[in-house]
Amino acid sequence: MNKYSVKEEIPEKVAKELGKYPEILRKLLYYRDIKTEKEADTFLNPIFEENNDPYKMLGMDIAVKRISTAIENKEKIVIYSDYDADGIPGAVILHDFFKKIDYKNFENYIPHRVLEGFGLNDEAVDGFVQKGVSLIITIDCGIADVEEAEKIKKHGIDLIIVDHHLPRISEKNEEILPDALAILDNKQTGSKYPDKNLCASGVTFKLVQALIIKHGESWGIKDGWEKWLLDMAGLATLSDQVPLIGENRVIAYFGMKVLRKSPRPGLQKLLTKMNIEQKHLAEDDVGFMITPRLNAASRMDDPLRAYELLATSDVGEAGVLADHLSKINDERKLMVTNIMREVNKNFSKREQSDVVVLGNPKWKIGVLGLIAGKVMDKYKKPVFVWGRDENDLIKGSCRSDGSVSVVELMTETKEFFAEFGGHELAGGFTVHNEKIHFLEESLSISFQKVKREKKTDSVTYDVETGLDSVNMKNWKDLEKLAPFGMSNEKPIFLFNNVKVEKIKQFGKNGSGEHLEIVVSDQSGKEIKAVAFFSGLDSFKIPILNQNKINLLGTFDLSRFGGRTELRLRIVDII
Repeated sequence: MNKYSVKEEIPEKVAKELGKYPEILRKLLYYRDIKTEKEADTFLNPIFEENNDPYKMLGMDIAVKRISTAIENKEKIVIYSDYDADGIPGAVILHDFFKKIDYKNFENYIPHRVLEGFGLNDEAVDGFVQKGVSLIITIDCGIADVEEAEKIKKHGIDLIIVDHHLPRISEKNEEILPDALAILDNKQTGSKYPDKNLCASGVTFKLVQALIIKHGESWGIKDGWEKWLLDMAGLATLSDQVPLIGENRVIAYFGMKVLRKSPRPGLQKLLTKMNIEQKHLAEDDVGFMITPRLNAASRMDDPLRAYELLATSDVGEAGVLADHLSKINDERKLMVTNIMREVNKNFSKREQSDVVVLGNPKWKIGVLGLIAGKVMDKYKKPVFVWGRDENDLIKGSCRSDGSVSVVELMTETKEFFAEFGGHELAGGFTVHNEKIHFLEESLSISFQKVKREKKTDSVTYDVETGLDSVNMKNWKDLEKLAPFGMSNEKPIFLFNNVKVEKIKQFGKNGSGEHLEIVVSDQSGKEIKAVAFFSGLDSFKIPILNQNKINLLGTFDLSRFGGRTELRLRIVDII
């Protein structure tokens, strides 16, 4: 059960320094470690031109020189990106750049999630050799592909890696880097770039910036054109859940501005399909509506469909692709619901295990990460979920609740895995077929050797207040902190002892999958509070029997059906 406590009071000295801001905003700035008027102005009013010089990035000079030479000599270039909502927008950024300078001898390649897996693969490289490719630029992958990079070099192809993942580490705890011509990855040793947290699309945007600084005039690119690419850099920054501080805040802040007026037909058609007004697009719409549909392409079909949606300039094609992605996302949701029903039905047998292993040969590989995350959230244990792919291999995804690093856990049990990878809280794996039935027991034994102290779930709310504070003036003040995300979370408010006036379930076609509560205070002021994909049993207390509750929530402005309504989004009821 979550424990809740209020954040510390703002010191008098800081309150005075931030005196020109309203009281709630002062507190929230302080909670973001902002203590001076200058820091506050920088945070609330980002200046795009004050971003870091792209040439401070290790490898940038070499990358720009090589791409410029390839353009001059009309060499065949392949943009090889990951299949998620960071790699795909990054691929679109480079696609748009090449189109802008009227360079035609390039192609975008995105590996199939199930058939090819993450990163560079031998079969794709063989195809590039056949086509006479002389330069490969990876986006959101490549930093761990040491063997594939060696093969690429043997074929005389140059490789530029644009990534943000951690490099491989040897048994001697030394960094192993691929033998590439240039590596743009701020996580590598030796990188002195001021911001280590850019996502891969963010790094790709910096690469395009660097190219334009060097050659923009001779290519006929007008000053500031690259800002139109911030829709893709911002989309990826919000989708990939990197910290929204420093340069990422600037990219996300201006990215949202560009997304709200982006001329991309695919984006416009997708928003229309989802009944979202483009000019009112919010970061929640990106995270909960756009990103799942882009990721549905690789989970359920071919990731190229998501890339084509964002890259196309054809309105007809955009409409077809928007319909397709919406359809397969609905199929994905139904598939996940059915699998979770099966999981919950059979879960009681696994309650004694330290690590849970669940699987079915019929489960689609592309959705297993979602299943693992949901099971882990619900049962608070490390979870490994597997299915069988088209090549009869047992593959899966795993998630940790923080009690263990899944990579350490798999390393301790490595004889069971044909391959595995990931980071502390999430990973992927392939299991030797004959060993799958013994995997849960072995992982549970290994868990005892590498487990760690699990942090108690603790949520700190920002402000204790009354329902009278839920007004448009405060909403506008809070919006100055947006876009919200990792390291800049939405402020949480505690409303103590509010009276429950009405409770109802609502949803599409009467599904009742969402919850709405109307609460009031002593003055009689009423406010709606909603919890999506929640029911009467989603909280620790039986709300049907409660006359008064303590409600934790965030401000939420609904524009559903063209009607503007300020309400609360329920975080918890305690």
